[in-house]
Amino acid sequence: MYLVSACLLGLKTRFDGSKAALSGATTVPLEELIPVCPEQLGGLSTPRLPSEIQGGRGEDVLKGRAPVLNSAGEDVTGYFLQGAEEVLYLAGLYKVKAAYLKDGSPSCGSSYTYDGTFSGRRFPGGTGVTAALLRKNGIPVFNEHDLFSHCSAADTK
Repeated sequence: MYLVSACLLGLKTRFDGSKAALSGATTVPLEELIPVCPEQLGGLSTPRLPSEIQGGRGEDVLKGRAPVLNSAGEDVTGYFLQGAEEVLYLAGLYKVKAAYLKDGSPSCGSSYTYDGTFSGRRFPGGTGVTAALLRKNGIPVFNEHDLFSHCSAADTK
């Protein structure tokens, strides 16, 4: 069994209520995928204001060194931590082998997040809160390009 960001499977769970589904054949059989949205599992609604990690990575959020703020300046760190814990619980419950998560997300990013300024600038090497917690607990985390063999952004709406 594998965790996968729900938005990658076509569910409208992204902050703006859209999906991030990519076309192409998945490298993992669909019946082995467990869709998750850490923000929703943490108690945030959809749609919701965009959020970014301020001054750090997901690991820093886990250690209490960096907050997650939404674009209105509200601290939403607790929701992100709760969502990460819920995803980790599901990972243990289903004995998942790995997670395929949406890169760039403050929860799911595995190779980059955004820099906390809401300007669209990427923070290379930045990890989301959920990705960091899963890795801390020995669960490999990959991005959507590892899940789909023929990625195309044409099917993102």
